[in-house]
Amino acid sequence: MSNNLDSWRRLPAAQQPEWPDRDELDRVVTELAGLPPLVFAGECDNLKAELAAVTRGEAFVLQGGDCAETFSGATADCVRNKLKTLLQMAIVLTYAAKVPVVKIGRIAGQFAKPRSKGTEVRDGVELPAYRGDMVNGFDFTPSSRRPDPGRLLRAYHSSAVTLNLIRAFTKGGYADLRQVHAWNQDFVSESPAGKRYERLAREIDQALAFMRACGAEPEEFHSVEFYSSHEALILDYDQALTRIDSRTGRPYDVSAHMVWIGERTRQLDRAHVEFFSRISNPIGVKLGPTTTAEEALALVEKLNPDNEPGRLTFITRMGASKIREHLPALVEKVTADGAQVAWICDPMHGNTFEAPSGHKTRRLDDVLDEVAGFFEVHRALGTHPGGVHIEFTGDDVTECVGGGTEIVEDDLALRYETACDPRLNRSQSLDMAFRVAELYRSA
Repeated sequence: MSNNLDSWRRLPAAQQPEWPDRDELDRVVTELAGLPPLVFAGECDNLKAELAAVTRGEAFVLQGGDCAETFSGATADCVRNKLKTLLQMAIVLTYAAKVPVVKIGRIAGQFAKPRSKGTEVRDGVELPAYRGDMVNGFDFTPSSRRPDPGRLLRAYHSSAVTLNLIRAFTKGGYADLRQVHAWNQDFVSESPAGKRYERLAREIDQALAFMRACGAEPEEFHSVEFYSSHEALILDYDQALTRIDSRTGRPYDVSAHMVWIGERTRQLDRAHVEFFSRISNPIGVKLGPTTTAEEALALVEKLNPDNEPGRLTFITRMGASKIREHLPALVEKVTADGAQVAWICDPMHGNTFEAPSGHKTRRLDDVLDEVAGFFEVHRALGTHPGGVHIEFTGDDVTECVGGGTEIVEDDLALRYETACDPRLNRSQSLDMAFRVAELYRSA
């Protein structure tokens, strides 16, 4: 792995902002390059080892969080609610899958989003599209939508605050297993769909009571390992936060433990794939329904030439209506080639539609159907369904339709708060965890 981290600059880079002041960008990048790392290379290696277990079929990934984080969302309440929801999902999946669950947040860096169009038109006024708080503002005004390099620094400091909160919560007793299970018992008793989940919740309760009676008090009951991840879209930011590890002499993107390449930027001859080939983090690549097995194998060769387990994760985002048709050939041919990759299902991005009200939304039933299809394909091929990657919030928003506490399309306007794509709310996320647990048990 070469340390030539500038090699991507010779190639076309998709989805980059048109910064109006390059000198200001250079100044910001220089300042970022001198700031402390947000995560450490050793932590990235720990995650890689856990993802290697996923690759071998010995663990399961739960990756989730905001579609696009906002600077205003870096508060103790917002971070705690997201963490609480993810931990609640994880305990259910751990019990059902009988394997460790690797917990990865779309958090502390998910401030940039790719857009299908570079501009947005409202009432005859055309302005740059909102590309996430790392680039510009959500308000539809010329000053807000102007890309501002200073926002890269705000993204760094907001990420630092968020990671500090996460470390405090996960190591300070908030993540205690029995407390998390008590939250799930509250959910089961209050949810209209709760009766369906009573048996599983009762089993977990009995298992915890048995261990308590045996005097089992392992450290893992009181704290959790939690990792950060984001789509490394704005390459100037992620390169500025890449450091050479003093232990190994290898480069790590220390803006997050894991970074991924999106469906729109995974071209082999473009800048994102080139940059990712130079860093040592565990990395992911989103694969949509048009991906061919040949493309997937070429990505393996470019991004994981040493075939190192835990280095590369394929995150499939096919859509509920396409996954059963398009995923089998991909998994079958990549597996037959001997490629050591983990497979994760993103059931969100292929299932978005526009409601009559104009809101972008997703049906929870479609999300669950894609996850079911993902499990079916892997079970049929004898391969491991390695995890799920979802967009959710710990708040009671109304952005996706369906769920035990059902949200219908007419409800979307009540609390539609996302900065970009629709997210599952807390109740829908827990519904999903229990349903995925059922898929595991029926396999």
